[in-house]
Amino acid sequence: MNAPAPSAAAPSSASYYQRHIFFCLNQRTNGQACCADYGAQAAFDHCKARVKALGLAGPGKVRVNKAGCLDRCAAGPVAVVYPEAVWYSFVDLADIDEIVESHLKNGVVVQRLLTPPHLGR
Repeated sequence: MNAPAPSAAAPSSASYYQRHIFFCLNQRTNGQACCADYGAQAAFDHCKARVKALGLAGPGKVRVNKAGCLDRCAAGPVAVVYPEAVWYSFVDLADIDEIVESHLKNGVVVQRLLTPPHLGR
């Protein structure tokens, strides 16, 4: 079982944000699978809104960002949380709610949503 990460009331010199989540929103035009084909934009929008609504957004807290291809297409859609470098594959907005509540808010990794380490492009 993972212990909660220490909380930060203010940004440290090591990191401006306590946690930073990046959502792959890449759209491929060559017919290859991509995160954009699987609701990544809606997941990003939902995560950003939830983080803001819960008062988790801002310096010393959480930042939700768009990303281009993160090269984990076979596991898509994907998001990655730093500084822990935890990769998630998600299916729906309930999964995003769980990531926000468990990991972004409380520092506990959502084991069932972890991207299998062997899945890349």
